[in-house]
Amino acid sequence: MRVLSGIQPTGRFHWGNYFGAIRQYIALQDNEQAFYFIADLHALTTIRDPGLLRELSIDAAIDLVALGLDPHKATLFLQSDVPEVTELTWLLMTVTPMGLLEKCHAYKDKVAKGLPADAGLFTYPVLMAADILAYDSDIVPVGSDQVQHIEVTRDVAQKFNHQYGDVFVLPAPRVLDESAKVPGTDGEKMSKSYGNTIELFEPEKKLRKKIMSIKTDSTPVEAPKDPDACHLFTLYKLFATAEQQAALAARYRAGGMGYGEAKQALFEIAMDHFAAARAKREQLVADPGEVARILSDGAARARAKAVEVLDRARQACGLRDRKG
Repeated sequence: MRVLSGIQPTGRFHWGNYFGAIRQYIALQDNEQAFYFIADLHALTTIRDPGLLRELSIDAAIDLVALGLDPHKATLFLQSDVPEVTELTWLLMTVTPMGLLEKCHAYKDKVAKGLPADAGLFTYPVLMAADILAYDSDIVPVGSDQVQHIEVTRDVAQKFNHQYGDVFVLPAPRVLDESAKVPGTDGEKMSKSYGNTIELFEPEKKLRKKIMSIKTDSTPVEAPKDPDACHLFTLYKLFATAEQQAALAARYRAGGMGYGEAKQALFEIAMDHFAAARAKREQLVADPGEVARILSDGAARARAKAVEVLDRARQACGLRDRKG
């Protein structure tokens, strides 16, 4: 079973990205063939600063490897390093109904808000379909709000297969476990668009400052507190063992503990959790050649598969003579 996932480099990864998706992506590399790409072509719809795009793309690769993605198990590459995907996008565009794209969330949301929507945003789902189909992907891990993308991919692949024969593998979504809510510093869902994120590799002093700024209620220090109603405790649970959770919950309920103590506990457990990843990241930053080799090797493996799939599609629609 081949797993595929793409991650947009539109900003530094934060706790929400990690607990909501990244750690689950990494867990899949031990059981199945995994292809992971940095979606720099997709990011062009929002990032127009070339230097920033390049920086964020490389940072994303560094972060993923530091967090545990093993390039010997999984294939990690930049989307733009596989040009076969853009050619495949065009082949898919020729069978994709306009009405299907008009129904897609990203385009509809922008239009509804009166914002300008370019052709890149409108055809974004077709590029995403090419990303998935180019590697004969069986499973695509997604959040529940992204299942539509897989449905569009399946629709487009089925239309192409109906027209030209069985060319593409039909992928299935694997909905990620989103039961672990990741609140931001203001208690709302952690999101870059809300400006309430805690980045995975914040410098220590900045991390402490952010955690200490997390909003809490005005319950007096001496009063008992309900851990289940506190988003600070929700964040702590992401890192803590059952025993650690029970111990801190007891402190909440007993009274006599200020939120500052809980914030300090969160800071310490977060630093401990990502300590190995921080050290690994420092090594990778110090050796940019290693990161370049990882991405180059990954692109070579990805292209080998994409060439095979694109060749099938070319032959099917008459751009190449059929073999055999």
